[in-house]
Amino acid sequence: MIDPNRYPRLARIDSPADLRRFPEAELGDIAREVREYLIESVATSGGHFGAGLGVVELTVALHYLYDTPDDRLVWDVGHQCYPHKILTGRRDRITTIKKKDGLAPFPRREESPYDTFGVGHSSTSISAALGMAIAAQRKDDPRRIVAVIGDGAMTAGMAFEALNHGGDVKPDMLVILNDNQMSISENVGALTQMLARLMSSRTLNRLRENSKRMMKQGGLLWRFLKRWEEHAKGMFMPSTLFEEFGFHYTGPIDGHDLPQLLHALRTLKELKGPQFLHVITTKGKGYAPAERAQIDYHAVGPFDPDKGLARKGAGKPTYTDVFGDWLCDMAAADSRLLAITPAMREGSGLVRYSKEYPQRYFDVGIAEQHAVTLGAGMACEGAKPVVAIYSSFLQRAYDQLIHDVALQDLDVLFAIDRGGLVGPDGATHSGSFDLSYLRCIPNMVIMAPADEAECRRMLSTGFHYNGPAAVRYPRGSGSGVAVGSELDTLVIGEAELRRRGDAIAVLAFGATVAPAEKAAISLGASLANMRFIKPLDAKLVLELARAHAAIVTVEDNAIMGGAGSGVAELLAAHGVNVPVLHLGLADSYLEHASREELLAESGLDAAGIEAAIRARFATLIPPAVMRSAG
Repeated sequence: MIDPNRYPRLARIDSPADLRRFPEAELGDIAREVREYLIESVATSGGHFGAGLGVVELTVALHYLYDTPDDRLVWDVGHQCYPHKILTGRRDRITTIKKKDGLAPFPRREESPYDTFGVGHSSTSISAALGMAIAAQRKDDPRRIVAVIGDGAMTAGMAFEALNHGGDVKPDMLVILNDNQMSISENVGALTQMLARLMSSRTLNRLRENSKRMMKQGGLLWRFLKRWEEHAKGMFMPSTLFEEFGFHYTGPIDGHDLPQLLHALRTLKELKGPQFLHVITTKGKGYAPAERAQIDYHAVGPFDPDKGLARKGAGKPTYTDVFGDWLCDMAAADSRLLAITPAMREGSGLVRYSKEYPQRYFDVGIAEQHAVTLGAGMACEGAKPVVAIYSSFLQRAYDQLIHDVALQDLDVLFAIDRGGLVGPDGATHSGSFDLSYLRCIPNMVIMAPADEAECRRMLSTGFHYNGPAAVRYPRGSGSGVAVGSELDTLVIGEAELRRRGDAIAVLAFGATVAPAEKAAISLGASLANMRFIKPLDAKLVLELARAHAAIVTVEDNAIMGGAGSGVAELLAAHGVNVPVLHLGLADSYLEHASREELLAESGLDAAGIEAAIRARFATLIPPAVMRSAG
């Protein structure tokens, strides 16, 4: 519970209605309390940090001036929503965020009426808010609609698709660009450079607005100023971008200046048509270490706020580390390698590569579709592109994957991080579907490593394969298998039989091999590390099916359409009639929790796999083994 002595105002705010009862003069103190409480809370529990600190004043101002939740407030990405959650009835549960049975890490409609649109991926806010505005307009509903987009989300094409449409239909809505020059790492691209130039135009904007207030609208001087303004703005804002889209542009203004924010929002609240407010903020505002190291403090574990983040000790390398090291080693061996990331340099393990090979490194911003087709174009000219991308983010480029890469059988390697259950970031980031959506695409080679060393070999295999290939690996560390420096490959489509058993054969894919092996040993079953989802090792699968009384497939992916489905299709095609048990992820979305908790909940840890096999094939397990279950 919140300490009312430390937070005398915030302790009285259980909803935005309570916030609106305070006099405006106290909003600065409320913002200070929210920021201090956010620092204290995230330091205790961990979570997304810097982005929320940057929007404290904006969040306070929006909930103070707008009648939320009747007025719709749509957040983009969701990294910036912690202050919003604190002010909307979830203050005392904020330390449960990302934890099992705790608050969701991003806005979620089921959690609160103030979360008007569920998010997790970027650049959706303008489209969603535009849809709400159009629906409200059709009902003559006067509610106001506000989209807050930031953390690099303006680099995605979807945001501009929405602006293009919004400027055409011209509903009453406000788009706020929270411009902090950051996504997780620094924003990139021409738009970022343009917005940086806008920073220098504050004097122009002040002159323009002051002059307008001094003269009669519609008069000769006013009309002259209006024409001069359009020419002058072009010097500061190339093509007057947002106004050419049909949005009335205001800004840039200081997003930490509450009086200025309140003044601008009050004015825009009464205007008709699509409005665009450009707000400049600092990611990590109010906590000096986070302001100095914005990348490190994007998302954090628990830490001492007096000392800041502790330096991490050396531990087992993660799969992401394995990829990052392999990428540098392969780049040294083959000058054709080019690496692409959609704004995930840190998360996908490209920091070292970006420093050692800056001319061969391409951060395209939050633009997954472009990333994939960019790789396709590179491959057309003989380059060897590697697209480093999260599983759930690759979903956003599915058409490009099919149409631009696989259909043309182009030589692009996809290094797919965060495959399977991701954990605390919840359903929006879960890589539960990639094996299913990749397996049905012709020309694809799909691999999933059982351990870190195998991951390195698979990356080399995919790189040398002449066509589209994907290596899919989980978040975090594996079993701790030592990783060498070699760049050797695997035989495509060849699995590994790890143990011979009796009546049951377990076919495990990727990260499930280790727990499945424990279960197989306990049950006296055969165990195959399948390695390849496509092409399957048909010879081994058919051999095991004919030599055993039952087959079990295990995967960290949706059962529907996944690797196990491929096994069943193979058996059916060859007329092999053997009972098959498919273990994987059920046809539902899993809540946020640790990866280990979710694997246990899904029955994909060693105990769950063994229990499921015992329950289904009790008659095939020797009595002595069955008794050992007790």
